[in-house]
Amino acid sequence: MEEEVEVTVDGHTYKLSELNNEAREQVTSLQYVDAQIGDLKAKLAVFQTARNAYEKALQQLVPRKLQ
Repeated sequence: MEEEVEVTVDGHTYKLSELNNEAREQVTSLQYVDAQIGDLKAKLAVFQTARNAYEKALQQLVPRKLQ
């Protein structure tokens, strides 16, 4: 048996079934946006790792200047 989804708004928890259609649509929109933010954070981590690797490789390729 699946547990019913609950949402917390301003410190109060509601079962999804207790909400009207408009509120449920907002919950769906929030879930979608949260998922997109998670995807973007994951992509950003990949791009930052790649950037760091490219920078390190470039540092190895340019001539060293004596100070």
